[in-house]
Amino acid sequence: MINGLPDGSGLRLLAPAKVNLTLHVTGQRADGYHLLDSLVVFADHGDLLHVSLAERDEISVSGPRSAGVPEDDRNLCIRAARLTGRAVRIVLEKHLPNEAGLGGGSSDAAAVLRAIAQLTDTPLLDGVERIGADVPVCLASHAMRMRGLGEILTAVPPLPPLPAVLVNPAIPLATPPVFKALQRRDNATMPPVPHDLRTPAQVAAWLALQRNDLQEAAISIAPGIPGALSQLTAQASCRLARMSGSGASCFGLFDTSEQAEAAAKAISAAKPSWWVQSVVLK
Repeated sequence: MINGLPDGSGLRLLAPAKVNLTLHVTGQRADGYHLLDSLVVFADHGDLLHVSLAERDEISVSGPRSAGVPEDDRNLCIRAARLTGRAVRIVLEKHLPNEAGLGGGSSDAAAVLRAIAQLTDTPLLDGVERIGADVPVCLASHAMRMRGLGEILTAVPPLPPLPAVLVNPAIPLATPPVFKALQRRDNATMPPVPHDLRTPAQVAAWLALQRNDLQEAAISIAPGIPGALSQLTAQASCRLARMSGSGASCFGLFDTSEQAEAAAKAISAAKPSWWVQSVVLK
């Protein structure tokens, strides 16, 4: 882990992938925003950032997944910096796919906020949901129950480390059309996370009783998603496969990291154009 590691004139940070193990859509407000109830965890893989104080905001983007990432005010990193009133120089190395349901942009913004707080010896900023609904939970960067628009965060009982494979079938998928395609918006809330989930198998068994209410809506827009789920479930050791967030990325849970790594290699060999990554979720 390199989060918050000093590097001369600034900090090097990991902006980890966010994974929605569950995502229950429980209502819609009069202003159109949807209410969520989700169990969120974070991977040990993500984008890398170097953040340093500067006279004006600057950002440069590189890395294997940098294509299409804006280097102007549209980037959530810049929006996060400006919300603090501090100017920073950001070097962003993209490893997570864009519009993938893994919270990449929000996690990048949260990393910038953490860096600015550390570099200036100031508290973390309040009201970060103004940047994006996923930014509050990404600022926490550990397992949480996320409700409301994303701003209501509560602790959950400790979960075991979850070996997993993340798969994106080379399908960028914007969030608004997925919510628009949702057929029902008043679904049941998620029950409390049990206190006795001690193994990945136990976590997967409980998760199998929960949902991602956006999965079918996403599939109606991106019919390639079932192929990603099928690749995961075809792995003999996969305990559970589900879409994360609004898609199109999916995750599969395994008992051991060795199983996850073997599954990732098998899927990569079968689908070389896809983004596939073995991780541990916490």
